[in-house]
Amino acid sequence: MSMTYWLGLGAVALGGAGIATQAPINATLARQAGDPVAAAAISFGVGFMVLSAIVLLRGTVPSPAALAPLPWWAWTGGALGAIYVWAAAWSVSTIGVVSLVAALVLGQLLAALVLDAVGAFGMAAREISLKRIAAVILVAAGLFLSRT
Repeated sequence: MSMTYWLGLGAVALGGAGIATQAPINATLARQAGDPVAAAAISFGVGFMVLSAIVLLRGTVPSPAALAPLPWWAWTGGALGAIYVWAAAWSVSTIGVVSLVAALVLGQLLAALVLDAVGAFGMAAREISLKRIAAVILVAAGLFLSRT
């Protein structure tokens, strides 16, 4: 496997560590703000500012003409992220970080099976194999074990 592959895995693992850390941070913000939706909005606002600064510094601001032909669903990623940030801030104090991440991964894997099977959003279709089903079952078992 190439160095790019390993760097990609490392970047995703680092992002995963960030997601696990983000949940209790946002729960603290929600407690102080008095509302998990307000905490999610603040979190996204800070993220928007950071990413906007990076885009401006890199000089990669897309033109409206470049964005105009996008399909409607290409605009929904931020809304999906907002749902996760709200759900995590709202639930992590009750279910804990390990169960939160296990449930997150289970939800991702279940959706990924369907998305792969139908070749959603222009991706190549991939079969739902017994190995993939076993992986999902093992994560579900991990979620169950994280609560006992």
